[in-house]
Amino acid sequence: MEIIIKYLINAIFAAIPAVGFGMVFNVPRDTLLKCAYGGAIAYCSREFFMDLNFSLELATFFASTLVGVIALYWSRKYIVPRPVYTIASIIPLLPGKQAFGAIINLITMNAHGVTPDLITLFIDNSLKTIIVLGGIGFGLALPSLYYIRYNRPII
Repeated sequence: MEIIIKYLINAIFAAIPAVGFGMVFNVPRDTLLKCAYGGAIAYCSREFFMDLNFSLELATFFASTLVGVIALYWSRKYIVPRPVYTIASIIPLLPGKQAFGAIINLITMNAHGVTPDLITLFIDNSLKTIIVLGGIGFGLALPSLYYIRYNRPII
């Protein structure tokens, strides 16, 4: 029962920034609820994959691929461009903790000097951030590329 409550709370708190960024990006008002669903699905699916002992990078890739598939379906069904759903939905997946850690390590190296531990932490956080961002981009692009490739009319 506590796992359901955990996912429900995560879904609620992931839907809030998705709707907020949807409003910032000026998406149509009737799509805001779907953006909230997309953000909740994205974050909860990443947490689900991480609970199955997937790495953060791979779990984020699978979650963004799932969001890409759902957004492709919604865009075809409601005749709305796909980025309306995907851009707001992936906001909860962004690696803020790792990017913040990389910047803090860089500032610490600048202020207090360079040590091997700080370099290791900086490189680890930076690479994790870059790989997660690449996984998000590739995961969002993959479903639409697949759909375009296999649903194009044969001439």
